[in-house]
Amino acid sequence: MNTPEERLKQLGLELPEVAKPVAAYVPAVRTGNHVYTSGQLPFVDGRLPKTGKVGAEVTAEEAKELAQQCALNAIAAVKAEIGDLSAVRRVVKVVGFVASAPGFTGQPAVVNGASELLGKVFGDAGSHARSAVGVAALPLDAPVEVEMIVEVA
Repeated sequence: MNTPEERLKQLGLELPEVAKPVAAYVPAVRTGNHVYTSGQLPFVDGRLPKTGKVGAEVTAEEAKELAQQCALNAIAAVKAEIGDLSAVRRVVKVVGFVASAPGFTGQPAVVNGASELLGKVFGDAGSHARSAVGVAALPLDAPVEVEMIVEVA
């Protein structure tokens, strides 16, 4: 059976460096058998590839890709906390925030970018409970932000 790291490689993805916090918090915290990530923005090489509201400056398809990047950044934060992604027993909960233009209601499809990646990386253990929330604005004018809770061995 492939490890999560091997699955990432098969997908042509590489875990980025853990994004530096943009305020007073840490990227992830472990308590007992759970790791909670802070909200992860879709940083690539330290910058946001797109900014603005989904349904206006950013298309739903672009936002879905950005949500995948958020999940990749969250996976990197988990790995930095636990060392080996094979220790992840289950992705328990994902919360996706979508900076939404008035009238945009496609938040679930956007956050699927994160959920689908987690399924590919963790297999059955990547199935999770989820919320997809439309918001007026996100930090740094990011279009999407994702946080998650994982159970670890």
